[in-house]
Amino acid sequence: MIHTLFDYTTLRLIWWILLGVLLIGFAVTDGFDMGVGALLPFVAKTDTERRVAINTIGPVWEGNQVWFILGGGAIFAAWPALYALSFSGFYLAMFLVLFALILRPVGFKYRSKRDGVAWRRNWDWALFVGGAVPALILGVAVGNALQGVPFHFTDDLRPIYEGTLFGLLNPLALYCGLVSLSMLVMHGAAWLTFKADGPVADRAASIGTKAALIAAVLFAGGGVLVWFGAFGGYQVTSPIVWDGPSNPLGKTVVINPAAWLQNFRTTPWLGIVPLLGVVAPLLAAAGFRARRAGLTFLASKLGVACIIATVGLSMFPVILPSSTHAGDSLTVFDASSSQATLRNMLIATVIFLPIVLAYTAWVYKVLWGKVSATTIENAGSSAY
Repeated sequence: MIHTLFDYTTLRLIWWILLGVLLIGFAVTDGFDMGVGALLPFVAKTDTERRVAINTIGPVWEGNQVWFILGGGAIFAAWPALYALSFSGFYLAMFLVLFALILRPVGFKYRSKRDGVAWRRNWDWALFVGGAVPALILGVAVGNALQGVPFHFTDDLRPIYEGTLFGLLNPLALYCGLVSLSMLVMHGAAWLTFKADGPVADRAASIGTKAALIAAVLFAGGGVLVWFGAFGGYQVTSPIVWDGPSNPLGKTVVINPAAWLQNFRTTPWLGIVPLLGVVAPLLAAAGFRARRAGLTFLASKLGVACIIATVGLSMFPVILPSSTHAGDSLTVFDASSSQATLRNMLIATVIFLPIVLAYTAWVYKVLWGKVSATTIENAGSSAY
């Protein structure tokens, strides 16, 4: 059993799954932080209401962002070729994301340092940028990963990226960006209805209903486009050596519109994942209208998780296709670190991930309860 677990093929599959878990963990936790930031100018009309919204995420956003760091670390250590290409090819896009994310801690810390209206308004817009921009840009990045990125490898495996920033802003990528933005706005609204009270929760429910419906329609629309072959997927046609060396050269990959659905055809029960990606946001929309905050938040989390999981299941075993040299596309079986590296990382993950989960659960338990205008008034300057 232990020998099978540490088999190179199994380790590669485990780390592909773990990468998906980390990305979903980031979207489910830090995603509602970004959603609240994007909603801030629209759900809160007074300074007290804005403080209510901010204080629903103020105590937890730093811990939630750990998932983003873990995801980046996992890509760096488990999939070094993927890290090199994505973080260099998407450098300017990632710079925008990091710049926006940097605005969040500064906004949280400095917003209430002064009572000036203009001062606080400027930091509120900084928090808006820190939520809306990453939600949009990360979706754009996923859209580019789906349709392929212009890169190739030299004979000595040196990656060459041939794209530009404006090349990333193509119709499919922007469409995916809108899916991501609406999805996380829905998630942020679900959190506010669950955690806030009064007018902030009421406005969040109204906006969240619309965002959930938009997310469901856009995601379903993407599925229709895929079904009718509007976009080509990537299919490995040469024999796959799952335990072979990590060398992306030498395989044959073809662009085939049917490749998007291949895994769902061979394993039909996987179809429940994209189905839930549509149904869960619709359930969240119904929950917003019925003001069932707990069920709404659960449905929102399920929708976010299934939308992201659908991307990975559709692409497998490809993890980053090349639009210019399809045969150089990165896959699960030819882009990973060594067997020893994956084994040692898995041991560390088995030890430390439960600690992270336990600490996160404890934090949320301690901070349980709604935030209201009375809470802010009683907290005084100790609240954000």
